[in-house]
Formats: sequence, structure tokens, C-alpha cells
Amino acid sequence: MTPTSTAVANSAVTRNAVVILAAVAVGAALYWLAPILTPLALAMFLAVMIDGFARMLEHRMPGVSRRAATPLAVGLSMLLFGGAAYVIFDNATSFAAQLVGYTPKLNGLLARLAGLVGMDVPPTVQQLAQQFDPAALLRTVAKGLQTFASNAGFVLVYLGFIIASRRGWERKVIGLFPLREERQEAVAAFLRIRDGVEQYLWVQTVTGLMIAVVSWVTMMAVGLDNALFWTFLIFIASYIPVIGGIVGVAAPPIMALVQFDTLWQAIVLFAVLQTVTLFVGNVIYPRMQGRSLNIDPVAVLLSLAFWTAIWGVSGAFLSTPLTVMAMVILAQFKGTRWIAVMLSADGDPQQLKTKEVGQLPDHHVSKEPAGRRTKRS
Repeated sequence: MTPTSTAVANSAVTRNAVVILAAVAVGAALYWLAPILTPLALAMFLAVMIDGFARMLEHRMPGVSRRAATPLAVGLSMLLFGGAAYVIFDNATSFAAQLVGYTPKLNGLLARLAGLVGMDVPPTVQQLAQQFDPAALLRTVAKGLQTFASNAGFVLVYLGFIIASRRGWERKVIGLFPLREERQEAVAAFLRIRDGVEQYLWVQTVTGLMIAVVSWVTMMAVGLDNALFWTFLIFIASYIPVIGGIVGVAAPPIMALVQFDTLWQAIVLFAVLQTVTLFVGNVIYPRMQGRSLNIDPVAVLLSLAFWTAIWGVSGAFLSTPLTVMAMVILAQFKGTRWIAVMLSADGDPQQLKTKEVGQLPDHHVSKEPAGRRTKRS
């Protein structure tokens, strides 16, 4: 190797080492600052969702102006979130009370499971409960509810300030990027992030509603208790990649085993939920999503594990949108572009595929490559 090529190679190695060390430092900072950053991240993505909702109302509903679209979107979103929270907490109380009456059936289910694994003396629910400290469990639950309530308050406060400060963003972009070319690249990158997150949230919402509606009809048909509660949980879990689908398919059949004396209800629930989840995940979801996010499936799993480890359940919900944002930002810099290439599905992280910048999230995603599209009159 010539001295010039050796110097270039050493420079690349040094640059990559610095990038890796910076990534480790950023991960540590995200972990330690989780109480502050988690509500802010949730508020930012709620703001993106409300912005997309507002643009849809403006374009889809006649008579709704741009000025009226945002307050209308905020009001409708708050009503939806408030109603969902009320249903979940109201049914959760009933569900907790019913668990006490399910104790004999739970003992029977434990006995059957113990027989399947060859255990001679199966444990009972009371024995399992004695191994835990009830007071500590109650303290943990109470702390968790308190944390959730405080985080929800912080999220709403952050969300209000983010929406109120939108008017100053344009001036801030001009101040950060005085040159027109740099400003155009920064705005284009922001729009790619926004469009990717909106598309992800739109697809997850529509497919989650499909699965939730079919699940509710099936649970009502077999007579499962708290069907509405499980429906909302299935819908919320649909925003968590991989794990959400597993929980949604497994939880209702398990509760059917506890509630009913016969097995056919659990078998029907499992068969229907598994079928609709596979159909939506393998047929409807790819058609709606297309290649718009352009994220490697392995990167989706790794991001789910990473963000869950540092931010818990909130990180699991935000893992894919955060990965979209990281991929687009990393692709803008020469030293970090290789990370964006590894995160992308086809090695081209510069753009979100098959989606024009500024399109509404419910716009039909064409499978035709972007370079082959022609303008239609």
C-alpha cells in the first residue's frame, strides 16, 4: 500500500471508531436522561401525528381551513385518547376483580400445564402468590401508575409548547442554515422524517384497527369477559413491532382457558386471531406500507431491543419511528452514512421509497419505482 492509501485507510478507521464511541456515549446519555427525554419524545411524535391528522382534515373535509384544522385535530385526538384511557382503566378494575374468582380455574390450568411438563406436584396460585411480597407488588404498581400519570402530564405540557412554538421553526431553520442549499437539504430531511413517521403511524393505526375489530367480534361471539378491554389492549399492542402481535394473539385464548370449562372457545380465539394477524401482516400491511420506510427487518428487531432496554415500554412504542429518524439524519453526513446504509433495506437511505415528499399519510403507496413514475395530467 502507498503512504496515501494507508493514510486514507487509517483516517476511515479513526472516523468509524469515533462514530462508534459517540454512539455508545449517546446511548448512555439517552439511558440516564430517560425520565426527561421519554415524555419529550412521546410529545414530539404526538405532535407529528396531530400535524398529519390536521393536514388530512384540511384536505379531506370541506370547509376546514388550515387555521381551524390544527385545533380540531388536537380536540379530536384528546377525545380519542381520553376515551381510550377511560375504557382501559374502567375495564381493568373489573378485570382485576374477576381474577379473584378465577383462582380455582387457574389452579386447574396450572395442574394441566404441570402434567404436560412431567411435574408430579403442581403449584397453586396461592403458593405462587406467597413467593412474592404483596406489599412490594402493590408499591410497584402504585409507583408505576404514578409514573404513568406524571409522564402523561409532562407529555401534554410538552405537546402544548411544541404546537404553540411551531410558528418560530421557520425562522430557526433560516438562522441555523443561512445558505439556501443547506437549508433546502435540512428541510428535505425533516420532511422525509415527518412523512416516514406519519406513514408508519397511519399504517399501524389502520392495520391495528382491522385486527382489533375482528378480535372484538370473535371475543363477543364466544362470550369472553372484558372483550372491550382486550380489544383496546390488542390495538395498543399493534404499535409494538413483533411483540405486540404475539401478545395480542396469546392473551385472549389464555383468558378463555381460565374462564371456560371447555377448550373450543380458546381454540376458536387462537385460530381466528392468528389467521387475521397473519393475513394483515403478510397481505394488507405490505400493500399499505410498500417500501416507504426502507428499514431492514433485522434493524427493526435490534431497534426494538435497544429502545426497550433504555426507555422501557415507551421505547418499544417509539422504536421504529426513532430508527426512521436516525437513518435519515445519519445519511446526511459522510462519516455516519455507513450506519444509515446498514439500517436501510436496500442500501439507499437517502429517501423514503415510493412516497413523494409532502404526501398525506393515507395516500396510496405505489409499488412502481420512483424513477419510472410519470406525471399524469
